[in-house]
Amino acid sequence: MDYPQTPSFRLDGKNALVTGAGRGIGMGASIALAEAGANVTLVSRTENDLKNLSNYLNNKGYKTSFVPMDVNNELDVKNLIEDSDPFEILVNNAGTNRPAKLVDTKIEDFDYVMSLNVRSVVSLTKVIVDKMIKNEVKGSIINVSSQMGHVGGPNRTTYCSSKFAIEGFTKSLAIELAPNDIRVNTICPTFIQTPMTEPFLKDEEFRKNTIGMIPLGRLGEIRDLMGPFVFLASEASSLMTGSSLLVDGGWTSR
Repeated sequence: MDYPQTPSFRLDGKNALVTGAGRGIGMGASIALAEAGANVTLVSRTENDLKNLSNYLNNKGYKTSFVPMDVNNELDVKNLIEDSDPFEILVNNAGTNRPAKLVDTKIEDFDYVMSLNVRSVVSLTKVIVDKMIKNEVKGSIINVSSQMGHVGGPNRTTYCSSKFAIEGFTKSLAIELAPNDIRVNTICPTFIQTPMTEPFLKDEEFRKNTIGMIPLGRLGEIRDLMGPFVFLASEASSLMTGSSLLVDGGWTSR
């Protein structure tokens, strides 16, 4: 009898690009992919954060490089991809949130959130996928969504709109790219303790109410997402595409 072997979680020799890599979730993804053997290109607007992270990983023997860049700048994105080898792994992580009641939402805030959370993802993915297809490169695209891409929440009409858009984009692109053996999935975290969520979580009432919505009874940490990133990037998830990996402590189970 032929017994099955566990697929590899290793990413040795694969080229990965992570946006919003300087801190928070993107930092965690970058470390996880590098530790799994990938050659990771770190991208964000914060050059000092990128330099520090790249030095940290390279000093540990991993392979990284960094490019300070605004992913909303389509010319810079195009130049980066044209000058790079094809990427087998893309983590679209750059994003933001400007919570407000709908009646108080400024249209410029709506435009800013949608531009970074949606338009930049579509623009960057388009250029990377084009090069993957032309070079017959198989791979994995991981879009960082949110539990708020599956449920609603007060003061989150703009943010939820952007993440529901990412969920739809992911499912459609997964079908489109399946013949090319390029998989597309989302990771959907609950509230993770990061620099972006820190201002909200300092409010003790907000923090208490948030934890009260999570059946596991705690906020997420960056390390909670590092395994899922490696899983979705590796052959261990080779039959997954168009899926949402909810890392939400049970929030959406209610």
